[in-house]
Amino acid sequence: MRPAPLSAFVSVAAIAIVAALVLLLLFEPGLPYRVTPSRERLDSREFVNYLSAIVNARLFAAGELDVLNSGASIYAAELAAMRAAKTSIHLEVYLFRRGRAGDEVLRVLTERARAGVAVRIVVDRIGSLFTPERYFAELRAAGGRLYWYQPIAWYTLKRFNNRTHRDILVIDGEVAFVGGVGVADFWIGPPHRAQPWRDTMVCLRGDLVKGLQTSFAENWLEAAGEVLPEADFSPPDPSGLRPLPAGGGVGMVVNSTPSAGRSTRARLLFQVLIASARESIHICSPYFLPDRSLMAELVRAAQRGVPVTVLTPGKWNNHPITRLASRRRYGTLLAAGAEIHEYQPAMIHAKVFIVDRLWCVVGSTNFDNRSFGLNDEVNLAVLEPRLAALLERDFEADLALARPIALQEWRARSWAERLLAFGARLLERQV
Repeated sequence: MRPAPLSAFVSVAAIAIVAALVLLLLFEPGLPYRVTPSRERLDSREFVNYLSAIVNARLFAAGELDVLNSGASIYAAELAAMRAAKTSIHLEVYLFRRGRAGDEVLRVLTERARAGVAVRIVVDRIGSLFTPERYFAELRAAGGRLYWYQPIAWYTLKRFNNRTHRDILVIDGEVAFVGGVGVADFWIGPPHRAQPWRDTMVCLRGDLVKGLQTSFAENWLEAAGEVLPEADFSPPDPSGLRPLPAGGGVGMVVNSTPSAGRSTRARLLFQVLIASARESIHICSPYFLPDRSLMAELVRAAQRGVPVTVLTPGKWNNHPITRLASRRRYGTLLAAGAEIHEYQPAMIHAKVFIVDRLWCVVGSTNFDNRSFGLNDEVNLAVLEPRLAALLERDFEADLALARPIALQEWRARSWAERLLAFGARLLERQV
């Protein structure tokens, strides 16, 4: 019998290697993130210093913070800030789609570029896959600079899974916006949709803006190969960070990029806050797919008597597979005593996390593996009573428009949903 040719062995070995890599991609266990809950009060200087150190984020005085809770109000405020720009406009988004919103944003950016304002933009290439280069031709002709994050090329294939999911706008280094809103008509209501997406952005002024400028600077370097000049960073407050006032008033910008060992600062932030919660945990996430470790932390919180309330999209969901994978997790949390509500009027895309009505986290991070382990993300974490009250008000208003899910109802879900949810497990670490 003739021996099999060498090429056959090479082919089999190549197939085996690819299969192993796919298995690792889809089923690699998540990092455990074992946390010892803090014994300090969440509004104490000790806890603030610990949280700042563990996520390696500089503390700033909270400054002026405003909550924007609709696409119309968000775009109105952002466009007004861009029109008033004198020196620089820095925009980073995952989604920049053609349409009414995109056309208006480009008009303003182009006008400001012609007026001599430094317009720098970073757009994720996969997130905006169907937006052509020519869409930005007029902006570039006016002097605006736009770069794709991880453009599709042979040399980016090894980083294909790393996307920038950050949604940041910084004007003149003095006013900034952060949250989950990109540039697309989803947030203003395209004709085929009953209502626009419900979302939240925070507008901030003060030293916290420096943290968002730093976040943009990181991805600008990666996309454009250029370090932001010194002039784009406003001078610090000469008084520095004052002693922590009663009730809070401090914050940090947590920039999150996956490390080689899979840890991220966003995940540290969320896990430590959940483990240390004593009075309440309120989560609003469009894509709620906590891994085993984070699920266990939420269950422990509920079992020690902390009310856990989760708000997710209902039938209006732009990722049906994600919703199926998310609903598969409901039973564990419901059995532990957590509450889960599904928003009914439209897609809810807000990413808001509130602990003990003290700490507020608003940014781009979803409760899923892609945000916690694959994407570049950014979150504003603030200990500030007024901001907490505003976000709690919106959370309660959204709950009034949501449908609570009962454990008995979840157990009675159809076999078709169960089967589809099982299939969704194959993709849930990537969606």
